[in-house]
Amino acid sequence: MTDFAFDHAPVGLAVLERRVVLRCNLQFSRMFGAAIRDFEQMPIFKLYPSQADFDRIGARLQQVTGEDGYYADERIMRRLDGELFWCRVRGQSITPDAPFRSGVWSFSDISDDRPVVSLTPREREVAILTCRGLSAKEIGMELQLSYRTVETHRAHLLSKFGARKLPELVAKLSGMPL
Repeated sequence: MTDFAFDHAPVGLAVLERRVVLRCNLQFSRMFGAAIRDFEQMPIFKLYPSQADFDRIGARLQQVTGEDGYYADERIMRRLDGELFWCRVRGQSITPDAPFRSGVWSFSDISDDRPVVSLTPREREVAILTCRGLSAKEIGMELQLSYRTVETHRAHLLSKFGARKLPELVAKLSGMPL
């Protein structure tokens, strides 16, 4: 019954070892656009928009997993055909002292709730941290930027999303009704 539940779960599931897919379920294969067997032994970086995004999220994961080995975020991912989409990602490392060694991850396509707008990697970072409620100064500290640079990125985001103020931008980024 365990295999049946894993294979037919309503969210994408993957077992990763050292950031390589060992096993995934049907929903994962549908979401990312290939047969289950095509993902076996695939480095997960192939499902990120860029190597820089893969590296940045990996660095963050190592900082925040903590003692329980749990990690969660919402980010842009890439289907195998190259299409970008918003994805809610949750992970549980089986080895919290070495988060990449082995873990179980869930992936939910939330792109129906959020527009995918062409963003630079830095704009994506600022957008994600803005949705987490961080101020420009806090984002600047995390990304090692001046708060004025963060404000410039936010101004670009406001323009790209057609938002007039920061709360409207956050609503658009988070898929909340306006």
